[in-house]
Amino acid sequence: SGGARDMAGLGVPESGTGPGLIPATRVELTVSCRQLLDRDTFSKSDPLCVLYTQRPGSHQWREFGRTEVIDNSLNPDFLRKFVLDYCFEERQNLRFDLYDVDSKSPDLSKHDFLGQAFCTLGEIVGSAGSRLEKPLTGIPGKKCGTIILLAEELGNCRDVATLQFCANKLDKKDFFGKSDPFMVFYRSNEDGTFTICHKTEVVRNTLNPVWAAFAIPVRALCNGDHDRAIKVEVYDWDRDGSHDFIGEFTTSYRELARGQSHFNVYEVVNPRKKMKKKKYLNSGTVTLLSFEVETEHTFLDYIRGGTQLNFTVAIDFTASNGNPSQPTSLHYLSPFQLNAYSLALRAVGDIIQDYDSDKMFPALGFGAKVPPDGHVSHEFPLNGDASNPACRGIAGVLEAYQRSLRRVQLYGPTNFAPVVNHVARSAATVLDGSQYFVLLIITDGVISDMAQTKEAIVNAAKLPMSIIIVGVGQAEFDAMVELDGDDIRISSRGKVAERDIVQFVPFRDYMSGGPGAGLSMAGLAREVLAEIPDQLLSYMKARGIKPPPVPPMPPETPP
Repeated sequence: SGGARDMAGLGVPESGTGPGLIPATRVELTVSCRQLLDRDTFSKSDPLCVLYTQRPGSHQWREFGRTEVIDNSLNPDFLRKFVLDYCFEERQNLRFDLYDVDSKSPDLSKHDFLGQAFCTLGEIVGSAGSRLEKPLTGIPGKKCGTIILLAEELGNCRDVATLQFCANKLDKKDFFGKSDPFMVFYRSNEDGTFTICHKTEVVRNTLNPVWAAFAIPVRALCNGDHDRAIKVEVYDWDRDGSHDFIGEFTTSYRELARGQSHFNVYEVVNPRKKMKKKKYLNSGTVTLLSFEVETEHTFLDYIRGGTQLNFTVAIDFTASNGNPSQPTSLHYLSPFQLNAYSLALRAVGDIIQDYDSDKMFPALGFGAKVPPDGHVSHEFPLNGDASNPACRGIAGVLEAYQRSLRRVQLYGPTNFAPVVNHVARSAATVLDGSQYFVLLIITDGVISDMAQTKEAIVNAAKLPMSIIIVGVGQAEFDAMVELDGDDIRISSRGKVAERDIVQFVPFRDYMSGGPGAGLSMAGLAREVLAEIPDQLLSYMKARGIKPPPVPPMPPETPP
């Protein structure tokens, strides 16, 4: 809002790498640019910044996240931050690419490149005031402008404030109608500069707007310092991006926390008008209508409070995987090494099993002809027991998978909806937050029941469940990327999914060189499980479920 279009999800921070690392400090990066190239004919560029990072020991750049798009601006101050784990002992390479966005497509090749900058996180943190300015390069013979990067260590304050404001008698700025006001909030930094932290929506054609209530982490508003100045600017929105300044006021978290009172009515002052006109009083007033604060709960709060993760595995037994007796098959059972299905299952299962107390995992297959009559099934139990498809531990799942390969005939088509609905039926019976269901689908790719799967996912998004899809083999996984819903939320028959619950990862990204060489199973697990905590939180939050208090420790028996 306020002229900004939202584009893609925030990158998931890389957590510490390798065993025994001290938990890293978290750093929030704010990005601004000045004097960007103008690539649009009739208006200014609409910039977007994309951050890429490298894993330790790798030279491959991976997209970490994107800011929002800001319309019609060559000097953008991006609102969306990047939150990174900062490890003093590691060289953390960063690359910032800027694009002029011309359409809603998430595909960057469809937009105009505006330049790029390279640096390390240590370089930003180590600069004076942790503020680094660099020229943008990458277009020969052109000055691409500069990028300004500001790093601020995040306090561990977990409070979230919800505020609502209205204004009265704001200055009229538009020739034909009244103003279209919006507000921009800035927190002050240690060195007296200001960092943007919130923009309200635009309220059209009024001098007495009432803005919608908004929630903001307290650390974003004042970084945990309740007396730090908060500056608020009021603007009249213009379509061409040249928003008219109405006026400003300053406050602090401590003042706002007093709630609705005469302390929280602010005069909106335009300093230039004040200097020019003797009789000038103000350009209107802004009033705080309500203020509430509550503690944001974390994934670990729920785990500590006893929420169990229930893990179900679904394996693709379609003929496109190749004949399991041939070494070229993705299902080939070699006496010397695990195949891709077993590796992916082990990588994800080994981590998730720590959160499941009974260690019993339902395991299903789909796309095969099953005994005794050879009918095609899209949800058959790997252990052969339809009434209880659960296997003991990850080892039990691997064993049942290998037994099934010898029992069934690979066939087709590749239908996901039955296994999604299978887990959804279980999840629908436990909506109180005590259990959360995770379905791991391992597949070689091309999906046959896209419409039914989308419908199943949209329905499942209301339930306490997440879906992880690991793609094995060399197929094109375009359909899986669409199901992932990071860029465009998935929809079915006009209904949009309530939450993004699907995470897709191609297995081949984690295999390099010969068999077993540079195979990063830890990396695969981290990528696959990265979104689960936020997805669990989004369910709990939507349902208003608070974590139960931590159960008391049993009394220790004396030695």
